[in-house]
Amino acid sequence: MGALVLAEGGTFVPPGADSFVLPPIFGGVTKPMVLVVLSALIVGAYFVIATRNLKLVPGKGQFVAESIYDFSRNSIARQQIGAKDFRPFVPLIFALFTFILVNNIYGIIPLIQFPTMSRIGFPIALFIVAYLVIHAVGFKRHGFLGYLKHVMFPPGVPKPIYILLSPIEFFQKFIAQPVALAIRVFAAMFAGHLILLVFTIGGQFLLMEASAALKPVSVVAFAFAIALTFVEALIQVLQAYIFALLVANFIGAAMAQEH
Repeated sequence: MGALVLAEGGTFVPPGADSFVLPPIFGGVTKPMVLVVLSALIVGAYFVIATRNLKLVPGKGQFVAESIYDFSRNSIARQQIGAKDFRPFVPLIFALFTFILVNNIYGIIPLIQFPTMSRIGFPIALFIVAYLVIHAVGFKRHGFLGYLKHVMFPPGVPKPIYILLSPIEFFQKFIAQPVALAIRVFAAMFAGHLILLVFTIGGQFLLMEASAALKPVSVVAFAFAIALTFVEALIQVLQAYIFALLVANFIGAAMAQEH
């Protein structure tokens, strides 16, 4: 993306990938590292505090905590994995949903304003955890050869077609699906934060550096930044939901008797 040259000679260099590379705070510790640890503490502390004095008629904190847990348990894990097998995986799905949600929402919190999932290493770490669980339960349920057969040889397909279909199924289940899982949340957070930076920094530049004729355009830029912040908030919640949903779906598919 080229620089924008304005009437008074100032040059606006739009933010790019380097905007996501933050210098260390101390030693080798960066802001995203601190935020990831902080998010785990926030999630843990909130649910411990909200549920320490459970009441039949819940207060606001208990109600929100129970609603998030119920959503993770019944609307994601139970529906995707099945009523028979979902219970052991509720902690994982609940943890993934809440952890990703907090890390995504960082992107619109003043002073923080950095979605940690926009750094690809963190989605990859979560995808590795999900990957190990998905295939571990598949091998446990079907056995080693049975699970490979379950993945690579869907029933009802003419045998000659397996020559082409089986490698595709193997690639999809063991490589493409899990990689896409990580890239999806990373790309959404990276692109959304970058767009917000463009409008925010661009509006500031127009206000401070542009000619008098162009300064009013900064109002439009700031208006777009505010509107897109609300859109980004929705996307941040959706991406946490989609990640947890797909993990639950993959676990359910790995455990299913039918392909």
